[in-house]
Amino acid sequence: MDHRRLGRSGLHISEITYGNWLTHGELVGRESALACIRAALDAGISTFDTADVYAHGAAEEVLGEALRPVRRSSVEIATKVCLPTGEGPNDRGLSRKHILESCHASLRRLGTDYVDLYQAHRFDERTPLDETLVAFDDLVRQGKVLYLGVSEWTAPQIRAALDLAEEMGLRSRIVANQPQYNMLWRVIEPEVLPLCRSAGVGQLVFQPLAQGVLTGKYLPGRPPPEGTRASSAGRAPRFIRRVLGDELLERIQQLRPLADEAGLSMAQLAIAWTLHQDGVNSAIIGATRPEQVTENAAAAGVRLSGDLIVKIDAVLGDLVDRDPTKTARMMAVKAAWSREEA
Repeated sequence: MDHRRLGRSGLHISEITYGNWLTHGELVGRESALACIRAALDAGISTFDTADVYAHGAAEEVLGEALRPVRRSSVEIATKVCLPTGEGPNDRGLSRKHILESCHASLRRLGTDYVDLYQAHRFDERTPLDETLVAFDDLVRQGKVLYLGVSEWTAPQIRAALDLAEEMGLRSRIVANQPQYNMLWRVIEPEVLPLCRSAGVGQLVFQPLAQGVLTGKYLPGRPPPEGTRASSAGRAPRFIRRVLGDELLERIQQLRPLADEAGLSMAQLAIAWTLHQDGVNSAIIGATRPEQVTENAAAAGVRLSGDLIVKIDAVLGDLVDRDPTKTARMMAVKAAWSREEA
């Protein structure tokens, strides 16, 4: 497993990050989740991503349990704060109250004294940005958080946070961004990526497989295979319906010969593509079975040729979305992506 420096910080993270959104505590049971995390460790993955809101805190608890036997300094644990964790008016957002209370709750569930990366899960329009940044800075000063990041923030929002932190003389700054990014969804390319590259903010990208669609297992004109996210209960089908349109699935099948030519599975091709992009430090994978972790982790260290990148772009063509206005609107996909009856 190769590791990369996170932006211009001193922190190194594994090229593949293991994440547990929509899986631990929701799609799979405890034993399956623990087996997946063990497979991630066996594959050399050292970076693990979760959030306080995933499965109402159960995802953090499972991750903490799985990593308890591991030497703490050998792994990098990332979690997030902002999305609602309760019914009260202060159980959401990026107020000082919610940030501090949520951080302490996450540390308890994870069974650790600190997290390596603490991320603002979304931008909070209701809270003054200086209040948010000071609360994060205090957690860093207290040693409960080592590095700061954001997720699904627009370029102007990231720029404002960087400038304000400098203006206020804060000792901590944003060093990471966690956006949705894959072969199809490239909305961060026009604005977010150029800003982050110049400012030294690294990218941990999620959904490199577009909810599994880029693995090629979903076929046009056919129902989703049994045992897949699209056929499961819970929230997963809501997200994957965005990418089950027959036109899109037909185009994805055309990537199969390119994967074969490169000696990769479809999943490995998609993950390697994200890692090929300038500014991307790690791709976050999720899994319901250990063998998926092993297969996807093998994309680390793969280097794609420029010719192959050109061929991928030619296949996907006008189905690729690069609209920067969708940066924080992950459900706003093109009409051709979705299956009408879904």
